[in-house]
Order: sequence, then C-alpha cells, then structure tokens
Amino acid sequence: HVQLVESGGGSVTAGGSLRISCAVSTSTDEAFCFAWFRQGPRSKREGVAAIDGEGSTTYSNSVKGRFIISQDDAENMLYLRMNSLKPEDTAMYYCAADLFVQFCGYDTPRADFGYWGQGTQVTVS
Repeated sequence: HVQLVESGGGSVTAGGSLRISCAVSTSTDEAFCFAWFRQGPRSKREGVAAIDGEGSTTYSNSVKGRFIISQDDAENMLYLRMNSLKPEDTAMYYCAADLFVQFCGYDTPRADFGYWGQGTQVTVS
C-alpha cells in the first residue's frame, strides 16, 4: 500500500510562484507513473502534469510552460513547481500514483491511479 501526503499549498498573488510537494511512502525509484491533478470549486478533477518511470514529463495545455513536475528519488518526493500563477489555477491539488496504467501522461484516466493523497489547497488572487 502506497501513501501519498501533499504539502506546501497556500495563498499567492497572481504572477507569483509556489512549489507543492508530495511525500511518497515507498521508493519513487520504481517505475511508477506519478501525476498531479487539480479540482477547482466548480470543475471536475483534471490532470495537469505527469512523470513516468524514465523521467519523461507531460503537461496539460493550461499549465505547459508554467508548471514543472519533478521527483527526488533520494527523498521519495514528488514536486510541482508552479510559476506565473493565475486566478484560474486556484484549486485543490492532488498527487496520484500507480505502477500499472494504460499510459503515463497528464491525461491518464483518473481511474488508472490507485493511490491518491488528501490534497493541498492553492489559492491565487
């Protein structure tokens, strides 16, 4: 069983930056697909970034060029660096993981991920 715990959310002004973190209870050096999802107050949960076991990353069009997903295998951590934040980035952000997915990308179906964190709130004003 894999546990994921997000942290680092908060309030930031538009144009600012924030890095959120996800502590992973097992070695991130395994071939997991890790992803960040978000859910705004009136929207469905959507994938915004993913990283596969080889370190390849993908991003949704809404965050491409502004957000960076990364992992630290020494610390078993997953990160999402968010730059040039906009009010529309306001959402609860969740990290997700699984070893067995159809494909590993920001658009991997939610149902493919068996492990989820509890979420961390990011508010941009």
